[in-house]
Amino acid sequence: MSGAEHSNGGTDGAGGMGAGALGSARSGGGEERGGADADEQRRRSAEHWEDAAPGWVRRQHAIRELGAPVSMWLVQAIDPQAGQRVLELAAGLGETGLLAAELVAPNGGVILSDQAEGMLDGARVRAAELGLTNVEFQTWNAEWIDLPVASVDAVLCRWGYMLMVDPLAALIETRRVLRPGGRVALAVWDALDANPWSLAPMSVLRERGLGGQPDADAPGPFALGDPERVRELLLRAGFTELTLDAVDLRYRHESFETFWETMLDISRALHDAVLAQPAAEVDRLRAEVAARLAPHTDSDGSLAIPGRSLVAVASA
Repeated sequence: MSGAEHSNGGTDGAGGMGAGALGSARSGGGEERGGADADEQRRRSAEHWEDAAPGWVRRQHAIRELGAPVSMWLVQAIDPQAGQRVLELAAGLGETGLLAAELVAPNGGVILSDQAEGMLDGARVRAAELGLTNVEFQTWNAEWIDLPVASVDAVLCRWGYMLMVDPLAALIETRRVLRPGGRVALAVWDALDANPWSLAPMSVLRERGLGGQPDADAPGPFALGDPERVRELLLRAGFTELTLDAVDLRYRHESFETFWETMLDISRALHDAVLAQPAAEVDRLRAEVAARLAPHTDSDGSLAIPGRSLVAVASA
């Protein structure tokens, strides 16, 4: 993947006062996704992302390049100032938080948090490469943030809340740790149809009986792909001054082979579903996905696949 383009689209909305914080996530607030089933989902999620971390580290340059327009939007939305303290949730390799770290230095700092220690290991290496010394790393599930009330100036979360078992609980926790007037800036993927980079392989797998229809209520990349749903969650968590927007991306790859290998490396679900098949079936799956992406393939074999991310900023 050699580049990414973006354009901003969507509508701004100024949210009024929400229903208020519905109680700490620790006390059972949020989407009422409690009990053993929810805990098992959280356990599987942590295991999944730990397993995925090596692939993300291997493909970090491509991931950083693809996510850069979204990260820039989020950082600009919180407008970090020197001396402030910023928290990034579900940070992965920390691309977004590390941008903020440079802006709040030298007296301010950034906390990069993720449930996967392997992701944070990659983020530590990247921070060292950039010479950043004002970054700390915490292994947290974002539904339980181990910080005092009103202890950070801003929170960033790029493509994280939609993966959480209880995104409302996570947003309530986010508001709890924000100082009054502090901002959260978040990104989630728009609906699947707006993201052919994922639609193509997912639809091929489903048609061949290798992937089921996702549960609309379950965590997943497109679980919050509705701007009104994002607005509702932010207001229910007690946020105000809400702005919603979108960032349109172009996922650029030198060849289909680069796209295919990258997707297998960073998506454990795709990797496991595809590579569990006989070699001949793997070849058929690959060919069918390539055919679906033909409209986004140039004469030299390079790809420019559309994608769309919803973004939002709101005040505590």
